[in-house]
Amino acid sequence: MNYREIAQETLQIEADTLLEAKEHIFDEFDKAVELILSCRGKLIVTGVGKSGLIGAKIAATLASTGTPSFFLHPTEALHGDLGMIGSDDIVLAISYSGESGELSSILPHIKRFDIPLIGMSKNKNSTLGRYSDIHIPIIVQKEACPLGAAPTSSTTLTLALGDALAVCLMKARDFKTEDFASYHPGGALGKRLFVKVKDLMRTRDLPIVSKDATMQDAIVKMSEGRLGTVLIVDEEGRLQALLSDGDVRRALLQEGFELKKNALMYATKNPTTIDDETMLASDALVLIESKKIQLLVITDKERHIKGVLHLHTLIEEGIS
Repeated sequence: MNYREIAQETLQIEADTLLEAKEHIFDEFDKAVELILSCRGKLIVTGVGKSGLIGAKIAATLASTGTPSFFLHPTEALHGDLGMIGSDDIVLAISYSGESGELSSILPHIKRFDIPLIGMSKNKNSTLGRYSDIHIPIIVQKEACPLGAAPTSSTTLTLALGDALAVCLMKARDFKTEDFASYHPGGALGKRLFVKVKDLMRTRDLPIVSKDATMQDAIVKMSEGRLGTVLIVDEEGRLQALLSDGDVRRALLQEGFELKKNALMYATKNPTTIDDETMLASDALVLIESKKIQLLVITDKERHIKGVLHLHTLIEEGIS
C-alpha cells in the first residue's frame, strides 16, 4: 500500500474543497462580518461533535484576535448555560448537516430572545439554515474519508471559513501586532513586545573596579561577579572601559604581561552601552548580536553605571 499517494490524495481533495469554496463567498459572508463588527456583546460559537471541536478553535481564534468570543456546548446550553447568552450577543452555530438534534433543540430558545444567529451548514433549507438570520454555506463535493463518512474535507473547510471570518474582522479593526501581543503576554511575541531592558538587567553586586586597579584585582573581581567581565570606572563612577575574560586571555599572550600592571591597559575602551533602560529586550538582543558581545552596559547620560544585561539572561528568558 502506497501511503504517500494516499496522503497526497487526501491533501489534494481537501485543497480542492478550499479552492472551490472561494466561489461561494457571497453577500451573506459580508453580512456576517458586518453583523459581528456591530456586536456590542460577545460572539458565542456553538456546535456538536466534530463541528463543536472546530467551533471551539474558531472561538479561540476570534478571542485572541480582538473579537470577544467563547464556545458554548448545546447540551450545556439546554441545562442552564443559555443564561450565558446576553441580549447584545450574537450566536454562530455550526452543523454540517444542519440537522444536529442537540443544536436544533436550542435554536428556538435563541430566537425567542431575539439573538442574531449566523448559521454554517451545507444546506440553507436545513433546520439550522431556516433559523439563521445569515447563512454561510459549507459546500463540499467529496469528503477525503474513503467511506465518505468521517468529516474531513467538511471540517477543513469549516475551520478555514472561521479563519476567514477572523482575518476579515482583524483587517476591519486594523488589529496590529501590538494588539495581538496584548492577548498573548506570556508568549514569545508578548515577550518581544513588552519585556524591557529594565525588567531583566542586573543592578546589584556588579563587578566594578577603579581605573587604577591591577589585573590581579580585576581578575579577582571578575571571578566574584560571575559575569566574565569587569567594569572599570573613574573617580566619579563613570564607565571608562570593560575588561572581559577574552581580554584577559589575549593579555596573557602578550609579551611582558604582569598581574601587577594596570587593568585599563588591556581593557576594551568605549564599550557598547545604552542609556535607555526602557529599550525592548528584543532590541537589546539585536544590538548584542550585531556587536558580537555578551554583556551590554546600561548607563545614564553621564555614563554612570545603572546595570548590565547578559546575553545568557536574554536566552534564558526566551527573548528572540
